[in-house]
Amino acid sequence: MIYVLTFLRAQTANASMIELRYANFPAPTTFPCVQMERWAKEVEKRTGGKVKVKTFPGGTLLDAKGMFDGVVAGLADIGCFCPSYHPGMFPLLEAMDLPIGWPNTKVASLTLLKLYQKWQPKELEKVKVLTMFTCAPMHIASKIPIKNLADLKGVELRAAGASVPYLKALGATPVGMPMSDVPEALQKGLIKGYLSSIEVLKDYKFAEYCRHVTYLGDSIVTFAVIMNKKSWESLPKDVQKLFDNMAEEQSLWTGTYMDDYIKEVIDWTINTYKVQYYSLPESDIAKKKELIKPLFDDYLARAKAKGIPADEVLKDIFALRDEMSKKYPETR
Repeated sequence: MIYVLTFLRAQTANASMIELRYANFPAPTTFPCVQMERWAKEVEKRTGGKVKVKTFPGGTLLDAKGMFDGVVAGLADIGCFCPSYHPGMFPLLEAMDLPIGWPNTKVASLTLLKLYQKWQPKELEKVKVLTMFTCAPMHIASKIPIKNLADLKGVELRAAGASVPYLKALGATPVGMPMSDVPEALQKGLIKGYLSSIEVLKDYKFAEYCRHVTYLGDSIVTFAVIMNKKSWESLPKDVQKLFDNMAEEQSLWTGTYMDDYIKEVIDWTINTYKVQYYSLPESDIAKKKELIKPLFDDYLARAKAKGIPADEVLKDIFALRDEMSKKYPETR
């Protein structure tokens, strides 16, 4: 009798437990997966174990290109994808790919999330957005010192997506290639450096080749954590409320994690490889604003052609950035 009661209780407990599959495409140690694991643990803790999240990092369930469609199709309940990797597919969010200028990851991440929450772009209607965040602001890491825009002219730098026209506008020669090809390209002299966030100097060991960093901080890459609509609708209301309440918290947590890690990486590169860091002179910063203006004009034309109120969207981005910057002042 005792055995039967125990068995029935176990069956009831298993029936009420919810298991969600969360797919991610980068390596387990990278920040998109670090935030995934943190979110999964918090969900399990805050639901008292009622919701368990099984994580799949490193493209083991869905890769970067197939993430959005895979979540829509239900191949994963939750997925972390990169709108910046899909030019033309998310025209409103593409405004965030412009060289806006960001003081830190917290500000960029919260601006992205709040922009989405205000505008609710129709391109994301097929999914439930759980949170959004960005990479850290991007800078140039190079084998040669680049202390001003004149030094940048004609320099071959690895770039991808929106970084290509940005580097062209600044006078560099962007070279498209996967990040995995960068070490060999640096060794063979095919490129002199790359544009990315600072943590890759440590995570990908690029500091072995690039001993110079030029601060720019204009651009970021966007990330969105999305959930299959049917999976979302099947959740109890209290779990849905919990997920909604965690959206901004998770965005801020990820930005804070990245900003703290960037400081750690900067110290590590200086102490281990004597990497030198440079800021552009004020005259070049003013010139840079003029050089990148056509990128904004081009976006406005493309977005308006698709029915996006692009002027208002950009106005909101700058206003949100400035508002968030007051709460979370500049960090490198």
